[in-house]
Amino acid sequence: METRIIKIDQINPDIKKIKIAANIIKRGGLVAFPTETVYGLGANTLNSEAVFKIFKVKNRPADNPLINHIADKEWIYKLAEKVPEEAIILAEAFWPGPLTMIFKKRKIVPDVVTAGLKTTAIRMPKNKIALNLIKYSQCPIAAPSANLSGKPSPTTADHVIHDLYKKIECIIDGGKTNIGVESTVIDLTVHPPLLLRPGGVTYEMLRDFIDIKLHPSAEAMIKFDKKPESPGMKYRHYAPKADLILVEGEIDNIIKKIQEICEENRGKKIGIIATEETKEFYGNNVRIIGSRKDIRTVAVNLFRILRDFDNEGVDLIVSEGFSTRGLGLAVMNRLRKAAKTVIRA
Repeated sequence: METRIIKIDQINPDIKKIKIAANIIKRGGLVAFPTETVYGLGANTLNSEAVFKIFKVKNRPADNPLINHIADKEWIYKLAEKVPEEAIILAEAFWPGPLTMIFKKRKIVPDVVTAGLKTTAIRMPKNKIALNLIKYSQCPIAAPSANLSGKPSPTTADHVIHDLYKKIECIIDGGKTNIGVESTVIDLTVHPPLLLRPGGVTYEMLRDFIDIKLHPSAEAMIKFDKKPESPGMKYRHYAPKADLILVEGEIDNIIKKIQEICEENRGKKIGIIATEETKEFYGNNVRIIGSRKDIRTVAVNLFRILRDFDNEGVDLIVSEGFSTRGLGLAVMNRLRKAAKTVIRA
């Protein structure tokens, strides 16, 4: 299959170019496109055959549901059966933005989108390219991240090209994504609502508007065996090729433990994920993920660094852990899911 790559400016998107991609969606094709979180791999939500191709191309498990991306809030009522008051409040506060809400689904939503669940996930992305693609496709777009399942999520078009070139019809190159981790997912079919996957809208931000609880899987500290209500709950995600060791605890203990791990693995090519504050303690092949004072830079750089180490062919990756406050919960959720081993130092 020939893959068309279309470069579009995020700030001032060329509508003519977007319409080319939208026509591919209309014809039942797949388009990779940027959002504010990560790149998505999109198909017409209402076209079961098109959506099935997403699972096939990504090698995605069939019991892992997809998120519906909309450009008009009216689509909530077309896709969801019951829309609680909390949804109105949160949509007003955080849409467009990195928040996905789960509702009871209407029959119009195909089972392939929901993985057979009676619920469906909806969000409105905060990216002009994504919003215009949805608008001109004239349908909601079902989309997971535009990568091979289990691999680090793509935050640039190059990441998508690496995984999906010649497997899909179109890749829109809209530059780097702004947030770097996937959207927050909350379940509004239960009371109080449950935060299933942490993301760009933090637990603390949500609590300012509604009563909400954390699902145990949000911290990625439990094994999850049943059918997942949300993407990112059940399966090992975001994993680099090399084994990843995540070291958590007080920073002085983390530094000491990482130094010990490096000593124990002499002779191996080791990649270390460190911060501005700690880089001097580790020697060679350190990737600076950001500053401990700015967790947003850490989130933006996380998946890129994992992919960089993949490209370098390292034997082992060792990463510092972070506080789970604010966006740190999303960062640690991704690191814990990517890790082969988690050590408390």
